[in-house]
Amino acid sequence: MNDIMNTKLLTKSITFMQALALVVGMIIGSGIFLKPGIVLNNAGTPWMSILAWGVGGIITLASALSVAEIAAAIPKSGGLYTYLSELYGGVFGYLLGWVQAVISYPASVAALAIAFATYSGYFLPLNHWQQKLLAVGILAFILLMNVIATRFGGIIQTVATVGKLIPVAGIVGVGLFSDLAPGFGGISPAAGGAGFGAAVLGTLWAYDGWISVTNMAGEIKNPAKTLPKVISIGVIFVIGVYVLFNIAVFKALPYDQIISSQTPGADAAEALFGSGGGAFITAGIIVSVLGALNGYLMTAARVPQAMGEKRQIPFSRVLSSIHPKFQTPANALIFQSVLAVIYIFSGTFNTLTDLLVFVLWIFFTMGVFGVFILRKKMPPQKGRYRVPLYPFTPILGVAGGVYILASTIMSDPLRSLVGIGITLAGLPIYYVMIRKNRV
Repeated sequence: MNDIMNTKLLTKSITFMQALALVVGMIIGSGIFLKPGIVLNNAGTPWMSILAWGVGGIITLASALSVAEIAAAIPKSGGLYTYLSELYGGVFGYLLGWVQAVISYPASVAALAIAFATYSGYFLPLNHWQQKLLAVGILAFILLMNVIATRFGGIIQTVATVGKLIPVAGIVGVGLFSDLAPGFGGISPAAGGAGFGAAVLGTLWAYDGWISVTNMAGEIKNPAKTLPKVISIGVIFVIGVYVLFNIAVFKALPYDQIISSQTPGADAAEALFGSGGGAFITAGIIVSVLGALNGYLMTAARVPQAMGEKRQIPFSRVLSSIHPKFQTPANALIFQSVLAVIYIFSGTFNTLTDLLVFVLWIFFTMGVFGVFILRKKMPPQKGRYRVPLYPFTPILGVAGGVYILASTIMSDPLRSLVGIGITLAGLPIYYVMIRKNRV
């Protein structure tokens, strides 16, 4: 009864545009300004690089369209955690929820808060401790807004997403009409990189983040219809942005400079807009990181809140409760923020997120494959969204996930195994909670 009451208290306050802003805002981070050179180096030529961005986008879209069918059939808060629980069994959902709630999400929030403070140093020089304090300060602001009203978090997300697209649109709008095209001339077929497959792999990391919008299903208006639309439209929009942005960079900078630069986005802005271009892009990155920070904290809290409703986590009643006045998962938001602050001051966030990459992609690939299980358990109903070109679309999405898993374990097997160990360390808590609930 308590679980039902908690669910009812959550208000349907997230609009279509705010959900779409979550999808776009959580995919487009600082990577769009930093990755063109890495992908180009591996692909070998600008056109092969653009093809890599397109192929990575198609694989991502295949995954997104597949998960969208699950989201339409199971429009509940918790996202992938909930889907795995219902399709594969409680223990699989729990293991994902465990690593997301305790490590992955708060560590990502910490990393984004530090990134915000680091890029802010371009305009306001900060020492080590001042950066950490600024990171905690911006996190506290985002936390406060999301506790007061989910609607405020949605507004921040929409404004930040529009804001981050302004410098991107500026570079694309000016760069595409540049007559110089230095990056397309004097190209060597072999750039010395790892090849086209590695280039596609690099783009797949840049397309990550869209699935987190499904965590908010319980607060999205008409989630069964809204989620498939915002996921599909959002991913297609980002594919177009990435391809156009890279073409603009190639038309603004010489080939060798793109390869060697650590910040090709900023260099392209300076080439197109003069000395103020660097500040223009840095401001865009700050807004971009702010939007991603808001999106991650906003969606992260819904995982421990959903786990609390199922009594799968210690202090379940506290974490699952909804604030009586604000009607937000305030305790879960505070829980994620406290862990993020610990990671900010300990400096362990990058190590933790790196350790869990392999494990998280296992669960993600299981999620995409889950559409096959869904079709057996819950045959498609008339009027409900179904993934197009089934079964070829989910097969392509699963193949992309398997490719990332194979590449990850071959490049760093020890880190992958440690990640599995961290995940399995949560099993004792799972069985203790099961026994406690039975009693």
